[in-house]
Amino acid sequence: MKIFLDANILISVLNKEYPLFTYNSRVLSLADNTKFKVYTSPLCLAIAFYFAEKKHGTTQARQKINLLIEKLGFTSISEQTVLEVGNNKKIHDFEDGLQYYSAIGSDCKYIITENLKDFYFSEIEVLTSRQFLEKYVFK
Repeated sequence: MKIFLDANILISVLNKEYPLFTYNSRVLSLADNTKFKVYTSPLCLAIAFYFAEKKHGTTQARQKINLLIEKLGFTSISEQTVLEVGNNKKIHDFEDGLQYYSAIGSDCKYIITENLKDFYFSEIEVLTSRQFLEKYVFK
């Protein structure tokens, strides 16, 4: 099962932001489960690094990002991805559109985010980490 993690999931784990950390870290740990392929985009990784660096400093943020690099798969943001976002009039937030089309391009079936409203235009299922765990992991 291929899932895509939005930047806010990564940020809450890297910065141990409660109460979301509990669910988000559990979803992130699915990268160690062979039933799941967990992806994010390079842009999400950059956003997560920015917030981790603000809280923990460059050295610790880089260590945390390197752990993610070892565990996660990465989508790509190509010229085609950019064009698809630009051509989709439903998308108002360009960054969310890039995440969406990069997830689609890697054949992800679910987007995991804490901001469901950001993906109002999605044609694939969008869930919070808690919703995803309850529906597909703890069932």
